[in-house]
Amino acid sequence: MSTALLIGTTACSGSDDKKTSDSPQPSSGETSAGSTTEPASQPSDKPSDPVLADLTATQVVAGLAKGGYKCGADGTYAICTSGTVAVWVLTGAHPRPPVVSLHATGKNLTAIRDEVGKQLPKVLEIAHINPRTPFTDWFGNLGTVERSTTIGDWQIDWSTETTDTEDPGAHLTLVDKTCKVNCQAE
Repeated sequence: MSTALLIGTTACSGSDDKKTSDSPQPSSGETSAGSTTEPASQPSDKPSDPVLADLTATQVVAGLAKGGYKCGADGTYAICTSGTVAVWVLTGAHPRPPVVSLHATGKNLTAIRDEVGKQLPKVLEIAHINPRTPFTDWFGNLGTVERSTTIGDWQIDWSTETTDTEDPGAHLTLVDKTCKVNCQAE
């Protein structure tokens, strides 16, 4: 796996011409970019997730390591791997990681999506990303088409690269919208 390619794809999560919005019709929660916004608390028949306290990037990486991930560093990212999925955590002195991204390689988008989907609930729990259920519900209904949405104060992007690349795969990137300084790798 080429780490240089993954760093670039984390900061730039794909071309906008391939992405689709989750909401074909404008709504009060739609952002100017055409992505949907999920309120942090919605009425639902599902039990709500307990709100977990924010963790720093260092605490998230320690939690991933304790959870069975093999962790290392590449520049400003900590990279923790389990199976075919690598979790990239942007490090720094933030109250919570500005970027958490799950990467999987391969050309079979359905298999890649399934691998990311298996690890997503565990990563959200370890990283204390709130609310967790709307993330997993959105991802579970995703398909293989590139999409983006906002849930709570997180921007989520699903991007794929299967042609014209040495490292085909897909990336689920969560960006903290409350981050104001040093929010992306240089």
